[in-house]
Amino acid sequence: MIHAEKLSRRFGKIKAVTGIDFHIKRGATVGFLGPNGAGKSTTMNLITGYLAPSSGRVSIDGIDIVKAPVQAKKLIGYLPEQPSLYRDLTVDEYLDFVSEFKRVPKSRRKSEVESVRERVKIHDVRRRLIGGLSRGYRQRVGLAQALVGNPPVLILDEPTAGLDPKQIIEIRELIRGLGKEHTVVLSSHILPEISATCEWIIIIDRGAIAASNTPENLSKCLSGGSGSVRQKLLIRGDAKLIHKTLDKLPLLSIRDFMTDPEAGVCEAVIEPSNQDDVREAVFFAMAKAKLPILQMSPMDLSLEEIFLNLTTSED
Repeated sequence: MIHAEKLSRRFGKIKAVTGIDFHIKRGATVGFLGPNGAGKSTTMNLITGYLAPSSGRVSIDGIDIVKAPVQAKKLIGYLPEQPSLYRDLTVDEYLDFVSEFKRVPKSRRKSEVESVRERVKIHDVRRRLIGGLSRGYRQRVGLAQALVGNPPVLILDEPTAGLDPKQIIEIRELIRGLGKEHTVVLSSHILPEISATCEWIIIIDRGAIAASNTPENLSKCLSGGSGSVRQKLLIRGDAKLIHKTLDKLPLLSIRDFMTDPEAGVCEAVIEPSNQDDVREAVFFAMAKAKLPILQMSPMDLSLEEIFLNLTTSED
């Protein structure tokens, strides 16, 4: 649905985006994740045609955004980080204006406005001035304007920026619902935002793609083999002896250690100091100390750990 090829954008001597390639399939919900200044918003602006690329190309459903901008932009609903809302209009007046601007047939405008109003749950503020709405409701109005015309692609740049926790949860729920009917591209530097809404992640760092995959596959790739990732152990025996035995092993560190005196077991989380497989060393050390291992299982990296592993830019 969205295809970017060798996409680059310069601002003078500054390289904001440097030759990135990606393909987003129809119906996917994809998150662009990266630190502030990594190039996320610039990429959003290139996808929507708001900015022209310095080199490379973007196509929406096979239509080049530069060569045929009117046709391509008809397929896109865009919510920028700072929505351009007319604060002196009521919600209905603004949405009616947007439907006219997007050339929705006059006979369908009323039903179109009613439809998007219901989808984003702003019916109760329909006659209020936009300037008097809370930040959360203004963000909903911004989503509503993006939905006018029912475009197959939605581009949402930092959709929960500045919202309170309750508003963030509400907007996330809206986005998850929209993902059932649209191709959604969401940019954010907030990790829970991406984790809660997206099935595919593209991590951008310093204008380049650092990784592109599902959260699960990113974790597996960064973890290496199952023995070179953090391991969770359940061991029966004396807690002090278990801790001492693990602590003596040179290739790992103890990240967490909990005891259950009543059950006579300890739960330990260990992490290799490099990419070596430590399972065999742990097994023989515990066997030698006569401390039976009841469970040894790998622990996937969290999205936060993936992010820190792949990004170098600072906020």
